[in-house]
Amino acid sequence: MTPGHPAQLGLWGDGEPHDRAEDAVPPGASGPVREQLAVAQFRHPQAEREIVLGKAVVAYAVQRARRRSIGMVVGVEGLTVRAPRWVAWADIETALRAKERWICKKLGEQRERAHRQQAARIDWCEGASVPFLGESLVVVLEPGLKAPILRDGHAAQTGLPGVAQRALHVGLPQETPPEKIRDTVLAWMRHHARAHFSARVQHYAEQLQVRVTRISLSSARTRWGSASADGSIRLHWRLVHFSPAIIDYVVAHELAHLHEMNHSPRFWSVVRSVMPDYEGVREQLRHVVMPE
Repeated sequence: MTPGHPAQLGLWGDGEPHDRAEDAVPPGASGPVREQLAVAQFRHPQAEREIVLGKAVVAYAVQRARRRSIGMVVGVEGLTVRAPRWVAWADIETALRAKERWICKKLGEQRERAHRQQAARIDWCEGASVPFLGESLVVVLEPGLKAPILRDGHAAQTGLPGVAQRALHVGLPQETPPEKIRDTVLAWMRHHARAHFSARVQHYAEQLQVRVTRISLSSARTRWGSASADGSIRLHWRLVHFSPAIIDYVVAHELAHLHEMNHSPRFWSVVRSVMPDYEGVREQLRHVVMPE
């Protein structure tokens, strides 16, 4: 199971079906006419060429390589086209227009994700808001504490007038550097992640009648969790930022692999047996943003 990654499409033979987007500009429109009708711009930092697709101006990077087909990758930086050395520019543009709906959709999703990522950035200081089990914790610096303490409090405790908050009190002075505050808070979260995950693994292991031999925490950038045939389970510790339902889905997903080491219909039936509404939670997971 993986966190978000760039959308990839091979124009011939792999990726999505080759759907043709409806023209968003008049047939034959070109140059200034098409530019005026474009309402969005997406520019790759290493862009070599530019094209109007639908209602967007797309400046894209090109990688020439020894390959047999034209491939397209939409990542954080924008659109990259991978093409054989012998393919003409006109053929590349024809391929892009054939997939303009897919390209524009993925570029828009990447931009929206970048906006959400920026909004999720944490200013590591007194009063910082940090997601924990789907709720916000307010960081309170309280010198003298030997260990962080989680408290349910009101304005008098959090210092935020009229707002009831859960507050994590950490024993650090006001002048503590942001990096130290971050490391202290995340260390506390990692500790509680292990306890919470262990309880949920036990819960679902009993329901699925599987034997778990080991639970370990992961910091992998590409997987939320993994399962091995020997019964060992790995879970990304930063899942603790998200709602209990999302954590339960990842746990149930990995434990279901102890029955079926694949993603066949039988596998999803196992997941559904303990989480009938897993599809909705899985969709939520696809759109989560890791706070930084």
